[in-house]
Amino acid sequence: MPDLRELYQEVILDHNRRPRNYHEIAGATRKSEGFNPLCGDRLTLYVALDGEVIREASFVGSGCAISKASASLLTEAVKGKTLAQAHEMLERFHHMVTLAPDKTEDFSDLGKLAVLAGVREFPVRVKCASLAWHTLKAALDVPGEAVTTE
Repeated sequence: MPDLRELYQEVILDHNRRPRNYHEIAGATRKSEGFNPLCGDRLTLYVALDGEVIREASFVGSGCAISKASASLLTEAVKGKTLAQAHEMLERFHHMVTLAPDKTEDFSDLGKLAVLAGVREFPVRVKCASLAWHTLKAALDVPGEAVTTE
């Protein structure tokens, strides 16, 4: 059986090479831009709400494999979630990637997002994994730049 770290690396590399939901959303309800000046990662996150439910989420941008994989996994994870559930997921994800490397905690409730738990062992990479999540928070907390279609 392959090492768990190898499996996690494969998932991250797959989401980097073939990011899910990598496109703009025409008629997005919310849009927010994120930038990590330490490494140059940059993304724009789009969210389409149906009331309090995230109907669709997508992103465009450029960055390292961890940044792009995190954004791809995020967009898959938040679809169909309420705003409250997305905020809870954001807090749980942040806790996971910032937990001290020598601490153990079960993050299986985060599903595929748990593959990014290993970044906590590399503090400089935490910002890469968190960029999309901070951008989502900005989009949900402050509508940011509302996108209108004509």
